[in-house]
Amino acid sequence: MVALIQQMMSDVSSGSSFSDALRQHPKHFDRLFVNLVDAGEQAGALDQMLDRVATYKEKVESLKARVKKALWYPTAVMAIGIAVTMLLLVKVVPEFESMFQSFGAELPALTQMTVNLSKLAQQYWLTAFGALVAAIFLLKQGIQRSPNIAYRMHALLLRLPIIGDIMHKSAVARFSRTLATTFSSGVPLVEGLDTAAGATGNKVYEHAVVQTRQDVATGQQLHFAMRMTNRFPALAVQMVSIGEEAGSLDAMLNRVADYYEEEVDNKVDALTSLMEPVIIVVLGLLVGGVVVSMYLPIFNLGSAL
Repeated sequence: MVALIQQMMSDVSSGSSFSDALRQHPKHFDRLFVNLVDAGEQAGALDQMLDRVATYKEKVESLKARVKKALWYPTAVMAIGIAVTMLLLVKVVPEFESMFQSFGAELPALTQMTVNLSKLAQQYWLTAFGALVAAIFLLKQGIQRSPNIAYRMHALLLRLPIIGDIMHKSAVARFSRTLATTFSSGVPLVEGLDTAAGATGNKVYEHAVVQTRQDVATGQQLHFAMRMTNRFPALAVQMVSIGEEAGSLDAMLNRVADYYEEEVDNKVDALTSLMEPVIIVVLGLLVGGVVVSMYLPIFNLGSAL
């Protein structure tokens, strides 16, 4: 980072504008940031523009963090539960199995099923783990390299219960916040839509925004173009329509973003509250089921004695 700043200082000292210096480092400064800085330089209000960009980045990153929490919290807990269950099947159950063989009696159905699962786990756990890692890696590579795979994956996420609703609202909020920031900064609407498309964080909505941009470029109003995609909520479209008619599109887009960011917050809180008891029950069934099945023969032996 120090070398990057020194390079930018050298560029600016040699006569380049700040935005041009930023533009030379696309890996560190995205197009939205560069365009806003450029607009601030042209308007003679670079300090105000940088403050606006900082506020925008804070809101967008906060929204990203909330969505990640909704996606990763249940996944991480379930992964830990499955890992503990596999550990029991591979390491603990075989010890009990050797003890049960000395009984010389028929095992209860639940215990026998657990023993059979343990044998499968011991034989194939490494293969299953390798296949899982390979599948995750290939899926990640496919999403990064193939727009079609990424589109299908994002479309699948949007159809999931609760999670899909969070993804919908998050995409609308990010689109609205980005477009409001660019439009209020003097960036032309068509160019702002081009930037907002990549900021949605979802390929389905990115495609919808690109379609909206094409329609706006031909002279259609923004709210009408949004409605034609059949992606944006009716409330968002109506608020944009009011903003266009009142000549306060940026303010209305910010209100849309505020509303859907709050909706994402509420949905994430609701998901967390809903998932906690469900996860506890599932983990209890997984781990508790294995433990109980191992003690059933001992209980039966005690009853017989």
